[in-house]
Amino acid sequence: MMTELPVTNIAHAIQLAVAPVFLLTGVASILSVLTSRVARIIDRSRALHSKLIYPIQQQKSDEIHAELLMLTRRGKLINRAIGLCTACVLLICSVIAILFLGSFVTYNMDIPIALLFVTAMLCLIVALILFIGEIYLATANVRNGP
Repeated sequence: MMTELPVTNIAHAIQLAVAPVFLLTGVASILSVLTSRVARIIDRSRALHSKLIYPIQQQKSDEIHAELLMLTRRGKLINRAIGLCTACVLLICSVIAILFLGSFVTYNMDIPIALLFVTAMLCLIVALILFIGEIYLATANVRNGP
């Protein structure tokens, strides 16, 4: 009876672990979009804060404070989404590591892999919901108009 060579085992382990890597690429793209939105929020916030330094009319000051409040809410949503996407990436990396190690350990890794993957997907789902919420807030002024 012929047994599998260690190289064959390693090749199979790598094949199993490669599939989640594509998911990592997708989540990394989402993280890139989220971080660029944070940068835009920070830039706008700095611009508005600089306008508050100079004496302006009270009505204009109230409008700036309202927009700053909106930017704060948007920033909180995006920061939470970034945290959840980062957690998703860490969980997917854990899945990849366990898939690879599972090829060499006799312990049944099915349940930990499933739990980590489902948790990663839940993190991603909630992050995308927060992202939609941030987009909704960002476009609220466009919908409501002047």
